[in-house]
Formats: sequence, C-alpha cells, structure tokens
Amino acid sequence: MQIIENHPLKSLNTFGIDVRAKFFTEFNTTTSLVDFVQRELKNFGNSIILNGGSNVLFAGDFDGLVMKISTSGMQVLSEDNAHVDIKVEAGQNWDEFVLYGLDKGYFGLENLSLIPGNVGAAPMQNIGAYGVEQKDFFVSLEALNLSTGKMEKFNKNDCRFGYRESIFKNTHKHKYIITSATYRLNKYPEINIDYGAIKTELAKMGLADNPHPVDVSKAVRHIRNNKLPNPEELGNAGSFFKNPIIEKNKYDQLKAQFPDLVAFAQADGKYKVAAGWLIDHLGWKGKRIGDAGVCKNQALVLVNYGKATGQQILELAAQIQKSIQAEFGIQLQPEVNIIHTSPNI
Repeated sequence: MQIIENHPLKSLNTFGIDVRAKFFTEFNTTTSLVDFVQRELKNFGNSIILNGGSNVLFAGDFDGLVMKISTSGMQVLSEDNAHVDIKVEAGQNWDEFVLYGLDKGYFGLENLSLIPGNVGAAPMQNIGAYGVEQKDFFVSLEALNLSTGKMEKFNKNDCRFGYRESIFKNTHKHKYIITSATYRLNKYPEINIDYGAIKTELAKMGLADNPHPVDVSKAVRHIRNNKLPNPEELGNAGSFFKNPIIEKNKYDQLKAQFPDLVAFAQADGKYKVAAGWLIDHLGWKGKRIGDAGVCKNQALVLVNYGKATGQQILELAAQIQKSIQAEFGIQLQPEVNIIHTSPNI
C-alpha cells in the first residue's frame, strides 16, 4: 500500500474529468484496507472512496485522500435446490458478476446487464434498470466503520433502500466503506421483460417465444449499446438525473397539458416520470455547450466531449434543471454523486 501525492484521476472516472487528488492510495485486499483505516486514516483530513468511478462527477481537484477499492472475487456461501447465495467483493466489476451468474445458471440480475461500475457501488446507489433493482436480490453487506475501524454487517432493512437511494447515500455518507455484498440468485428462471424495450428487442432477435435469462441479458446489452455512449469513447456516467416521482394529481395535470408525457404508475399510487422525456421535450437532447453536452441518443445522459470540467457539466445540469422546473414544475435531482473539494459540502 502506497500513498501517492498529486495523483491524476482522469482515467479513474468515466466522465473523464481531468482532476487530481492531493493524496491517493489503492487497496487490493480488505485486510489492508482495515489496517490502514485503523492505523493511518486519522493522519489525513478529507477522504473519499472511489470504486469503479462510473457514477461520480468531480467538481474539481480533491483536496484530500482518495481511497481506491480494487478488491475482487466471488464466493458461494450457501445453496439449495432453488437459490444460491454469493458473496462478492466491493471492487469486483458488476457486469462480470452478472455474467458469472448467467454462466453458472444463477439468474435474476440479467436486466442489470452492462451497468458500469463495481459491486461496492451497487447497494449504495441501489442500482436498477428495466424494472429490476439490486435490492430485489440483495441479502446483506459488510462495511467498515471509519470511526471505529470495525466491520459491521447490514441486512436489507438496515440499508433502507429506495429509488437510487440507500442509507449510505445520506445518513451514513462518508462514514462507511462497503467491502462486500451478498446476493441470492435463482436457479430457476423467473424473467422480467415487461419494462422498456426488452420485448421489442427480443422479437428483433427472434427470441420472443419463451426467452431464457441469457437472451434477456443479450437484449439488454443490445439496447444499452445502441442507446448509451461508451464511456471509453465519450465521457459520461450514465443517467445523470433520477426519474422524478410525482403525486397522481400532478401527473393528471401534466398529462392533460402534455398528452405524450411518459410516466409509470407506482404501487403507492404515485407516478414515476421519464426524466429523459422531460429533457428531450424542451430540446436539450444533443445540445452542446463547449465540451459539455447532452447525449444525442439519450437525453438523460450528460457527456464530456473531451475537455469539459466538472463545473461545466454542473452548469449544464443546472440549466436543464431550471428549464424543467419552469416548464413542468418538477425539480430534477442528480443520480450522479457530485464530489466537491471537501466531501462535506
């Protein structure tokens, strides 16, 4: 384990923002991480955790310590005829975990195929796509308490999962490091293809009749590859904004005014509005201001055309938020985690 000063972070965030960390270190084992937190973390001021870097936007250089989690590995903890519990290290690539399950005949996460990033960020964000969230298969996680230096276990209820939310994004923000997560996958296929364009894509592939979870994964991959830019080619962090959830009376009002409004009824009677539709409706899709822009294929994705700063991306996001508020009376909230010079901002 080595502390590096003035370390570049451009290659470690999918937005490709050219910033630096005052101090940087990387951990390949949980043991070394625990030892560092117990013995040395107190010698540094501000500190943040960097996992896959796929859902963060650096607003500027970070005046503190960036700790990169690069652990990896998957372990079957238990199984029966119907399910298998798999413990996954925080630094393990998420999509590699999904593919591992499909290869072994463990199903459930196929709708979450090709989501960028690592497993440690999955429960923090409660990642989701095409009608499935990671919480649907989540069992528990282990996290290191930065104050005590001790490991703690959190079950599903402890994590307080919500739409792109968990306790680690609010109450416990900057207080814990997630070191592993355990998921319970199915041995018998129970596919979910009612959300988005999965059925249409399966039909295009000639797989509409009795599709297998592997087929669903292939369809999701096709959709994502066609709709979302590859971060290696065009800097981005996927969906920048959350889909807002509104009351039924607000939905009825907007639907009457905008008949083409795209929204989905929720179990509690509220409606989840497609933020991409709101942004596209106001003409933002494909718009570019300097090197900061909105993806031409998906209005929910903000992009870095090469040399945009984090502040320029934030300024574009603020303009979009202001226009959506003025036209629809809806305040869009970022899904991406904004990293300021001080994590307490």
